[in-house]
Parts: sequence; C-alpha cells; structure tokens
Amino acid sequence: MTLSTRSSSLTAVVTLALLAASPLAGGPSHAQPPAAEGWQAPRTASGKPDFSGFWTQPVHVNPTGRGATTFTKDKLPPFVPGGDALFYKPHVGDPFVDEPRAFCMPSGFPSAFFGPYPVQIVQNDDWLVMTTEFERATRLIPLDGRAHREGIEPTYYGDSVGHWEGDTLVIDSRNFKPWTLDDYYYVNPQEHRMHSDAFRTIERLSRVDADTLSYELTVEDSKIFVSSWTENLEMTLRPEWEKVGLYEFVCQENNRCPGGDCGKK
Repeated sequence: MTLSTRSSSLTAVVTLALLAASPLAGGPSHAQPPAAEGWQAPRTASGKPDFSGFWTQPVHVNPTGRGATTFTKDKLPPFVPGGDALFYKPHVGDPFVDEPRAFCMPSGFPSAFFGPYPVQIVQNDDWLVMTTEFERATRLIPLDGRAHREGIEPTYYGDSVGHWEGDTLVIDSRNFKPWTLDDYYYVNPQEHRMHSDAFRTIERLSRVDADTLSYELTVEDSKIFVSSWTENLEMTLRPEWEKVGLYEFVCQENNRCPGGDCGKK
C-alpha cells in the first residue's frame, strides 16, 4: 500500500471515476453473475452474502489502466428534445461554477464513489453502510425492502433503498439535486456533464469470488435521455487496507485556494 494507491489529495479529484449502468425497472431481467467454482461467499447471520470490507472503487472490467472511469460516450442514449442543453454545461472560468468540489462542495453520487479512493462497506441484516475516503462521503442504505421516503428534500447523494434478488443486492436511488454527473470535462472542458432532478440509479452488487465484487450501475434521467444505459464494473477486495482504515479527509467549505492554488487573494 502506497500513497500513490491511497492518495487523498484534492488534486486527485481530477481523476475521479464515473460510470454507467444496467436497465431499470421495465428493462431486461438480470442473471446472477456466476461465482467461482467451489467458492462460497461469506454470509451474514441471516444467510445473505456479506460485502463488508475495504474495496477499490468500481472500475471497468479488465481496465487498461488506473485512470478515471467516465461514462462511455458511445453508450449514452439519444437526448430527449432539449436534453443536451441540460446535459452539457460549458466552463465559464469561475472555479466555483466549474469545479465546486475545489470549494469543498459535495461530489455527489455516483462521482464521489468512483474516484481513486478506497471504499469501506459495513453490513448487517438491516443496513449497508458505504463510505468512500474522498470527502468521507457516506451512504446509509436500508436492506429491508422499504419504499422511498416521500416529501423529503433532494440531496447530492439521493435517497437509497435496498432489497435482495437471490444473492444480488439491488440498490435503488432517486431524489437527487441536479449536479455534476462525471469528470469528463477534464477530457473536454466543453462537455461538463450534468444530471437533472429526474436522475435515478440502480446498483446491483454480487460477490463472484473471494476478491471480486461484481458491480453494475444503471442510470436513468428522463429529462435528458430517452432511455437508461448500462456498464459492467467490478470492485477488488483489499484486506490489507484494514490495518490503517480510511485516511482522514478534511475539506472546509470556505476554502480560498481551489485546487491548492492560492494565487490572488
């Protein structure tokens, strides 16, 4: 374990990883990913697969490198009329607008959980807690199959509820604030991708062997796209990270040096 693989520097924001997904309600059914022959997943007291541990962030299966994962451009569905104007927000030269995370604003989901930072999962029969080292962003996900809450304020990380389909945990998240979708604007500053308040995600988590978690993320945004889209991702178990845990990540909202550049005051 080195600082290069466990960086909590704010400059690593520029390599945050983002993703895509698998069909939402009404789409094709999903098959359980096959587990390694002869391997048995660890289980909770109730017999459900146990995802607890320290994991890498989700990445594309068989990635060519450790760089950021952004949504695959070729997989983006067509826009609804006017959807492109909501999806793309060009940079204006104001860092508070172009990169609000430099002022310690929340990264939001999914982007916070797809940067090059460890993710810790703690699970029991009733809850799954998922925390990324980046901004120490934490999601509390009930596993009892409850419905989404009504009449609550939209948030950067959405309202998440979970249920089991066999050995696959399905997490449905909605009620998001409009916010940045991914970090593709570091590739092309004219394509700062956003999502609307109609944003919804479905995550499907399954253990396939002792070290690998299959992770699918489905994205739907009916104000921007005509349909949802899907990518297959995976997370790798890193038990050696448990010795030191997640590094402390402190960022104050009144930051005056975005990106570490104090320059003019």
